Amino acid sequence: MTASQRRDKTSTPASDCYTSLYRGFRWWVPARLNIAQVCCGRWAARADARQRIAIEALDAAGQARRYSYAQLQVAANRLSQWLVQQGVQRGDRVAIVLPQRFECAVAYLAVLQMGAVALPLSMLFGPDALQFRLHDGAAVLAICDASAIASVQSVRAQCPALRCILGVGNADTTVADRWYDQALANMSAEFALVDTAAEEAAVLIYTSGTTGNPKGALIAHRALIGNLSGFVCSQNWFGFDGRDNADSDAVFWSPADWAWTGGLMDALLPTLYFGRPIVAYNGRFSAQLALELMHRFGVTHTFLFPTALKAIMKTFAGTARATVRQQFKLKLQAIMSAGEAVGDAVFDYCQQQLGVTVNEMFGQTEINYLIGNCSPAWRAKPGSMGRAYPGHQIQIIDELGKECALDVIGEVALNRLDVHGEPDPVFFLGYWKNDAATQAKFTGNWCRTGDLAKRDSDGYLWYQGRADDMFKAAGYRIGPGEIENCLLKHAAVANAAVVPKPDRERGALVKAYVVLSPDYVERRARQGSQTAAFDATLVAELQAHVKNKLAPYEYPKEIEIIAALPMTTTGKVQRRVLRLQEEERARRA
Repeated sequence: MTASQRRDKTSTPASDCYTSLYRGFRWWVPARLNIAQVCCGRWAARADARQRIAIEALDAAGQARRYSYAQLQVAANRLSQWLVQQGVQRGDRVAIVLPQRFECAVAYLAVLQMGAVALPLSMLFGPDALQFRLHDGAAVLAICDASAIASVQSVRAQCPALRCILGVGNADTTVADRWYDQALANMSAEFALVDTAAEEAAVLIYTSGTTGNPKGALIAHRALIGNLSGFVCSQNWFGFDGRDNADSDAVFWSPADWAWTGGLMDALLPTLYFGRPIVAYNGRFSAQLALELMHRFGVTHTFLFPTALKAIMKTFAGTARATVRQQFKLKLQAIMSAGEAVGDAVFDYCQQQLGVTVNEMFGQTEINYLIGNCSPAWRAKPGSMGRAYPGHQIQIIDELGKECALDVIGEVALNRLDVHGEPDPVFFLGYWKNDAATQAKFTGNWCRTGDLAKRDSDGYLWYQGRADDMFKAAGYRIGPGEIENCLLKHAAVANAAVVPKPDRERGALVKAYVVLSPDYVERRARQGSQTAAFDATLVAELQAHVKNKLAPYEYPKEIEIIAALPMTTTGKVQRRVLRLQEEERARRA
């Protein structure tokens, strides 16, 4: 299939080739594998390494700089040499507290190619979150952005394994032990790659966790291979020509933080694996900026959270004669989305205004890129999670681990083996220092996700929420996703979250928390003393909107307007926070 044919086939495929792709797919994982080698080393060894762009870095001030695969490898080599000098050994954990920037990519490759384990930490973490992960992961060294150093220093005394902090950015010798530019200045540009097994640990990444302390998922080098079938499918082949991708025009960008699975395993590493450029932007997300950035760098492939797509939809409602794609001269060939259900309102908007059918994807930190769509190969059903990606044997199971019948809600689970009986390389090695939690994740060969879904006769899965998000109201089992999607179709709603409100008679009432769209925020502000009346009218309108579209028992009996929903750093709505808030209010009452 040519590049032009791929671009033309972003909605309904001429034929459904899912079955042949799924049944014909086989894994090939070499016994010896290093992520740094396959993502950079092999490209840096090519004759075109100085011309092949790896990172298109854009800072918050709008200044851009290009870095080739040759430059990326040399910088990684210098950093690896310096880390060895600091006593970092194979298997040691090295914390990386950096935003999207060239040095962040360098840090991952430098740590991985020396056989150490990367410990990604988000720039959004406060001192408590940093302390827990640094201490629990026993990080021996931290590579920190200048803006994060003070937070790391504030918890250093509680992290006895942490021997050194390397600062990146504006040098201030009073807070960092050493600074990146100074440390690397006299280091050799050569480094001998450590021969790691595919089964060796590469990344220790902590789950976002809505209950209790986060758990550290230990990810092997082979897991990147396990991600690739889903990445290629969800990105509509990513310009892959079956040889070396040399003639591809693919350019990737996502606002997803490279400290999270969504940014590291779904964006940075797979893009580099295929030898293509990825845009690194170190600044705040906005709908306007996202579209301008995609235009400026000719972005062809992206991963955008549903919250980002909703922001674009609400900001650019399609009132102009030209579509958003035409206005910004976008070159988009594929959009993958994950974290929450996209919903048919956003799905339709992306088709009409962005010219791309969104490929929804489902995965977890522990077992990533499992389920989704590939619009050139099989039809997307709006609202569905999609089908199991090639190489992954997915089933809906009950509490005993038995397969559920069609259209029966159960838990999404992944088998350790693919349909050919071969090991699936996507599996995590286990939870760091927590064998009990690792064992609890499995029922036999089935790895439980904690996410509920049902399967239709075509093999598509339909998300029903987290196991702890489902609730009963007046005897009916309620999943928040469908109600939230319905609310989002109303012009007043920018985002919504549905939770149970304790009720003596019914057990629980359906309650919705709603964030207003910018237009309605302005309208509400103009009401002055009449705000309460405005809210009452709008709430009644929203209730009628849901009641007319869904089952009568699903409409929210109560709606609360708030400025923002509680979110995880990966962009997921924290319904648990709102649920606990309702339980506390009920106790007080």
